[in-house]
Amino acid sequence: MTALLHDTCDQAVAGIQDGSTVLVGGFGFAGMPFDLIDALIRQGAKDLTIVSNNAGNGEVGLAALLKAGRVRKVVCSFPRQADSYVFDELYRAGRIALEVVPQGNLAERMRAAGAGIGAFFCPTAVGTPLAEGKEARTIDGRDYVLEYPIKGDYALVSAHRADPMGNLVYRKTARNFGPVMATAATTTIVQVNEVVALGELDPEAVVTPSIYVDRIVRVQARNYTVQGAR
Repeated sequence: MTALLHDTCDQAVAGIQDGSTVLVGGFGFAGMPFDLIDALIRQGAKDLTIVSNNAGNGEVGLAALLKAGRVRKVVCSFPRQADSYVFDELYRAGRIALEVVPQGNLAERMRAAGAGIGAFFCPTAVGTPLAEGKEARTIDGRDYVLEYPIKGDYALVSAHRADPMGNLVYRKTARNFGPVMATAATTTIVQVNEVVALGELDPEAVVTPSIYVDRIVRVQARNYTVQGAR
């Protein structure tokens, strides 16, 4: 299978439908697919469920998508930070829903989706409000709750390099959720800083194999900072 290389981010996100579940890579700004998110805002899909580590920073990237009113629900680990005021205002106004998932559970639930695991028992969140309503079981003297996979219709991922087939290499902490999200989505869309010739990537360095990648677009590397943080 060869990933389809697009000329623009607008082409890459074409076809994302209203009501889709979109997995968005990134840990704060590290590994955030800013260009794909900007294109998704222009594309106009609405009523989206966004799965990400954070609920946006400042007014760029994911926060810009929220501010545009395109998101119905956020599933994340860290919804509140010093610069998450866009999400805070929407949530307090009742204009967006939130599902908080412990960070390890978030990663594992997406990994389970990619691995075809129907559900799994996990000790995280036992005895907290996050475990309410979930099936519980004691195994070898330890309490667990049942967690279900998180599947995405689409994943928006940022990687460092790709080859024409779609094999991906990430850069340092920008790797974060990208690899598991790529496996958990029906359609994985990736922005990269560089597309190299087939054979230039060291096979031992490839993190996400091409079988999980559907669309690639090359973007110019940019540095983002929070403007106007409150």
